[in-house]
Amino acid sequence: MWRVHTTRIPYGDHPSQWIDLSTPESATAPLPVVIFIHGGYWRQLHGADQGEPLIKDLVANGVAAVNVEYRRVGKSPVSGGGGWPATFLDIAAAIDSLAGRDELDLGRVVAVGHSAGGQLAVWAAARPGLPAGAPGADPLVRLSGYVSLGGVLDLITGARDRLDNGAIQSFLGGEPNKQPEAYELGSPINRLPIGVPGVCLHGTKDDRVPYEQTQTFVAAATRAGDECRSFTLTGAGHFEYLDVTSSVWAATRSVTLSLLG
Repeated sequence: MWRVHTTRIPYGDHPSQWIDLSTPESATAPLPVVIFIHGGYWRQLHGADQGEPLIKDLVANGVAAVNVEYRRVGKSPVSGGGGWPATFLDIAAAIDSLAGRDELDLGRVVAVGHSAGGQLAVWAAARPGLPAGAPGADPLVRLSGYVSLGGVLDLITGARDRLDNGAIQSFLGGEPNKQPEAYELGSPINRLPIGVPGVCLHGTKDDRVPYEQTQTFVAAATRAGDECRSFTLTGAGHFEYLDVTSSVWAATRSVTLSLLG
């Protein structure tokens, strides 16, 4: 079992602008990197503590793991202030803060996102394709792959379906016809092709994010020419990914490490 060394790295002045970089103490550098982005429908109620057990498990498998905190939707001076474009800028800055770190293999960096974090992880992988001047464009660190865990991958459809009582509208500042740029630039399905391999897992009994979100995205990604695989988790719900003892997390770990090569 690896001993874990964790360093907190701020990427801004806000209390929620930080990452925890965890590495195996005795491993040989440079290490491939897994970036975990937590969910919670982008709201301030949920934070990066969701990912702490997963980070430890990933490091136990000999990789560097990054737990990302970011501004979420709400008025709290500690965790709020997010939305469009603040949250997107945070994710971009968090990932770019890894640039220049010699202990990391920045040619092998995979983002794993759960729920709303799935949207942010896939969006982060698509940053090289953003138009000049868009939030998050011109990344310093480019992802080599992504894993979505019950992700919200089609924001326009999700807004139409009023997922979690209009969470997407709160996140992006309004309906699609009122905020077309935010939906166009922020919705993973609208950023296809992504250009790097992806894996999307989704449970058939997910009562938080519709299973169809993943199926529609993977079909569209494949049509666009991307290498994108779908794993249907029969009987699984929305939160098993966060349990390191579950078969759902075991599957997540396996596909994540495979994307790192």
